[in-house]
Amino acid sequence: MSRSLTVLEDIIIPAAQQELLPRFARVERQHKRDGSVLTEADLAVQSRIAAHLQQQWPETVFLGEEMTAKEQSALLAGGQPLWCLDPLDGTSNFAAGIPYFCVSLALLQQGEVRLGIVYDPLREECFTASHEQGARLNGEPLRIKPSGLELRQTTALIDFKRLEKDLATRLVTEQPYASQRSFGSVALDWCWLAAGRCHVYLHGRSNIWDYAAGNYIFHAAGGYSSTLDAEAIFTHTLTPRSSVAAVDPSLFAAWTKWLAITPAE
Repeated sequence: MSRSLTVLEDIIIPAAQQELLPRFARVERQHKRDGSVLTEADLAVQSRIAAHLQQQWPETVFLGEEMTAKEQSALLAGGQPLWCLDPLDGTSNFAAGIPYFCVSLALLQQGEVRLGIVYDPLREECFTASHEQGARLNGEPLRIKPSGLELRQTTALIDFKRLEKDLATRLVTEQPYASQRSFGSVALDWCWLAAGRCHVYLHGRSNIWDYAAGNYIFHAAGGYSSTLDAEAIFTHTLTPRSSVAAVDPSLFAAWTKWLAITPAE
């Protein structure tokens, strides 16, 4: 598995540097049916990485964000080992010249995530995780340290757009944290949490290619998360998932209590 991560880095890092960086803030955007943004960079990175993965691991099938829902569903239902790629997470940021985007890739096998890699080409930060090596940042072990903070002292990373209105309103009017951010790349959000740059997290709905690698890296680094229904976030389906997270158990308990999430039995 360690060799796999090294080979993946050799595939993903050059693809991001050579396909994304020359196009950063220089591409025209299109809009998909769901309203999300698509650029030629998304397609170029997906095509390049898919070809390299097929060459290295011909027995593993490939699912990319820029495939049709029908194709994606058939692949997930197939039961084979599966690469799950978001070629450009944070496309709106990328097209607008906002420096917060990444490439995200997870290996799914037997209904679980087996490894993950998230690469930010602007900061040259490569977050990885596997069962054997745990979480790493640029090859160095990545382990979340207890924050020592109370909930009211934290920096919260929250996407308001996809939350129920009542919850979003309550967050604004009651503000249980010290400050709040929303950056626009789910995969990178998870990695920044793993790096301790924020302390609690909330997102109302993200897709498997958005969260699979990042959430896996976050857990490998020692983080805590669930859905708003107190379920595990990852499922081997296309069903979008909510996300609640914190960097240590005491903050997770305080955060879920404030959100009125009842732990699963």
